[in-house]
Amino acid sequence: MYTGTVIGTVVATKKYESLSGIKLLVVETIENGKPAKVIVAADATRQAGIGDFVYLIGSKEAALLFRQKYTPVDAAIAGFIDRYDVISTKETQQ
Repeated sequence: MYTGTVIGTVVATKKYESLSGIKLLVVETIENGKPAKVIVAADATRQAGIGDFVYLIGSKEAALLFRQKYTPVDAAIAGFIDRYDVISTKETQQ
């Protein structure tokens, strides 16, 4: 599981059949409180939009979020994050 911010949408004129009706969103992942890489994720919540802070599931588990037919995705938005705090290791040792 990892986190990211939705920064855009993808428009596809042709998609795999089981992706019909599923939004594809551009997400900038966050690692250690900093932007990491940009990926495309299928929106399992069907409610995410630009600017939303989300958590994602990757690999074959992402495909399992879509309970209908097999949906070939590498990443899926599983939910929203209200707040994200980064605690440094120095703070946790005190």
